[in-house]
Amino acid sequence: MEALYMQTNSLIQETQQCFQRLNDTRFDSGEIEHDIQMKITTVNGNCDRLDVLLFKVPVAQRQNAKMRVDQLKYDVRHLQAALKLYQDKKQRRETELAERESLLNKRFTANTETSIDIDYSLQHHNSMQNAHRGVDEMIWTGSNVLDGLRSQRETLKGARKRILDVGNTLGLSNQTMKMIERRLVEDKYVMYGGMFVTTVIICLIIYVWIL
Repeated sequence: MEALYMQTNSLIQETQQCFQRLNDTRFDSGEIEHDIQMKITTVNGNCDRLDVLLFKVPVAQRQNAKMRVDQLKYDVRHLQAALKLYQDKKQRRETELAERESLLNKRFTANTETSIDIDYSLQHHNSMQNAHRGVDEMIWTGSNVLDGLRSQRETLKGARKRILDVGNTLGLSNQTMKMIERRLVEDKYVMYGGMFVTTVIICLIIYVWIL
């Protein structure tokens, strides 16, 4: 199970790096987008396998293993949301380009009455509304991310307290207790790392959206 967990975690990190290349003109965005989708699909499949393998983990280690798997699921859901935002933005941009191209290629006939087909002020207003909606969506996603991290923090605190209580009940040695506490600290670093990477991705999405 540990090998599959490390492989899945590595896939998530690679996927996060792929997002950084999406808007780099030196790379084929379509190929990168396809690669991201394939990695996300693989991660989802690995998470399903990890759910099955959890039942083979010793009971004393199962709670910690489940929290690690849940973190992977949370990360991949965030990546799916980021990919969906990128695809929606790309679709809107392609639609706008197609409409502009259609307008530029349209031939006008002489009329006794002069008319304007497009109200540029209205078009600008609509574009601003779309931009505001996009920012609201990203803020909502960020809020959900923070709520999830707070929930995981409380879960980790509760798990630590339960482990300490069980350890005191069973009379674990000081060395075993230190190993458990060190493992919890490592999990905390993993959580903080996930928070940092998530924040970077959100900032990149906002930056790209504004551009």
